[in-house]
Amino acid sequence: MFPFSSSPRHLVLVLCSVMTAAAAASASFRLATWNLRYDSMPNNITVQQSLAALPDPLQQPAYFNLTGEQPWSTRRIKVAQRLLSEGISLAGFQEGLVRQVNDLAELLGDDWAWVGVGRDDGVAAGEFSPIFYKKNTPFVAGSKFPGAGSVRIATATHLRLRATGQAFTYINTHLDDQSDAQRQLGASLILWRARYQASIDDTAPVLVTGDFNRCAFPSPFPQEPPKVPKEEKKNSSRRVHALQNSPATGTDSGAYRIITGALAPVPINQTFIDRFPIANHTLPDFTTLDVRTQAPSHFAVSGNFGTYTGFTAPGDASQYTHIDFIFGGSNGRWSIQAFKVETSLTDDGVIASDHRPVFGDITLS
Repeated sequence: MFPFSSSPRHLVLVLCSVMTAAAAASASFRLATWNLRYDSMPNNITVQQSLAALPDPLQQPAYFNLTGEQPWSTRRIKVAQRLLSEGISLAGFQEGLVRQVNDLAELLGDDWAWVGVGRDDGVAAGEFSPIFYKKNTPFVAGSKFPGAGSVRIATATHLRLRATGQAFTYINTHLDDQSDAQRQLGASLILWRARYQASIDDTAPVLVTGDFNRCAFPSPFPQEPPKVPKEEKKNSSRRVHALQNSPATGTDSGAYRIITGALAPVPINQTFIDRFPIANHTLPDFTTLDVRTQAPSHFAVSGNFGTYTGFTAPGDASQYTHIDFIFGGSNGRWSIQAFKVETSLTDDGVIASDHRPVFGDITLS
């Protein structure tokens, strides 16, 4: 495992190499990002016991019988049902402990595989930011850097679509919940890593998902839009469009502003730069675009706005905020067909997670 910085709360990157695969069906797929909420109420109930306890499908639930946070053993079925019903092919999760990752692997079934490590020891201890992928869509294999002792981690995969042979990079992360300075560092490292991959092959798209732990829309009150430096005005029209339509800056949205190009990255350590060298300052204007801003029409954006809700009662929006994102690299070769934020609440009152799942229909070209 390669540490991003010498800070005690540093970021760690998991790398996986790419292998090609035979043709399948489509260059489009549905991508999801979802913070699972860590297993704060562990018990010994198995997946099979949870499945055996499911009610008859025609049985009316006791509406909102349950309130607040429920154990993972209750929530996991809801998570799997939502994911499988949405027809996703690729997903990045945050905050899952090893039991949760293994449970999802069991519930999603043999059609799925995953990569990732626990952030505390580089194996199974601590929270994961795993990437799950459907085997018949992209194919991934490879290795990871050994040895982690991190608090925050990013998982990077290199994949190739069976349908077209199109290669792409997918990075999934979970930024710090306490320090905006550390979130800015994490975003700067991820942006450098994404730019590095794009510099190797500018025909390969780069996708980034994650829980940024602070919203890009920090204030309900009107604020000045982010200032675009003169030297950046020459950038591509897509980037300018994203900046012009980016959310208010606020005082605590530095990571979002960095990864979308509205704020300069903070310095990163030389060891990391040497590990991922960008030759000849290639792609100096590289950034990422919030795919919500790139949807083809207002009707292509659906569902909810808030991605974090807490385990509050229905109708209590006191904790709602927008902190979970899907980004695409400014080197292009991708488009977003539809974007939506779905609910985590079901009629019986179970809230699958304190975050809502975010879905994007991506086409690579």
